[in-house]
Amino acid sequence: MHNFMNKEILNWGAFYKLKVEHSKDKRLKSFYRAGTYHDETKLGDIDFVALDFETTGLDSEQNSIISIGLVPFNLKRIFCRQAQHWYIEPEDKLKENSIIIHGITHTDLKGAPDLLRILEPVLDALAGKVVVVHYRRIERDFFDNHLRSFINEGIVFPVIDTMQIEADVQESQNKGFFSLFKPRRQESIRLAKSRARYNLPAYPPHDALTDAIATAELLQAQVHYHFSPDTPIKQLWL
Repeated sequence: MHNFMNKEILNWGAFYKLKVEHSKDKRLKSFYRAGTYHDETKLGDIDFVALDFETTGLDSEQNSIISIGLVPFNLKRIFCRQAQHWYIEPEDKLKENSIIIHGITHTDLKGAPDLLRILEPVLDALAGKVVVVHYRRIERDFFDNHLRSFINEGIVFPVIDTMQIEADVQESQNKGFFSLFKPRRQESIRLAKSRARYNLPAYPPHDALTDAIATAELLQAQVHYHFSPDTPIKQLWL
């Protein structure tokens, strides 16, 4: 089992209580009221939800969310029947180069709701669970910035970032005794490449729901290989 360096940990339980008091939007107040886990809770006792956004670009202040996929899971099962997926009307223009990447077209987005219209079901699906993403700068930053522009109030919640776990795994392996003689080459920590190291199947990329399921499977594999169901959540969430 790997022992990664301790990260600075926010007291998420206390933070949520403060947000219940200070949030003005009733949907956000309800989300925070659901609370979160104590930081000593074992991974095996936690209900997770994998979350993935497809966006028109990588800048959360200039670009838009155009698709959200999520799926609840725990260390033993992925609950595909409870998976949810939405297309969202973009705030900026859909550019040709982003269509090439994610394959979402103007036709797909015709009549799609804006983020506010689906905010309640999205928050209901995330409330009380630990959110799992692959590269937190997308899901956490886009969600926060978009809500600020819509309702003048952002959102903050703990996440497990499977990309960060892969980066930490590689860093710890590169610190091993034998790496002094033959340093390991840094491997890609993108979702598909990370999954391949655990012999997980290749899925078509850049679909929010497929990527959410792929992220859930990746965390299950990472915990199996590098941690244990008894590992406290505080070791992984950010």
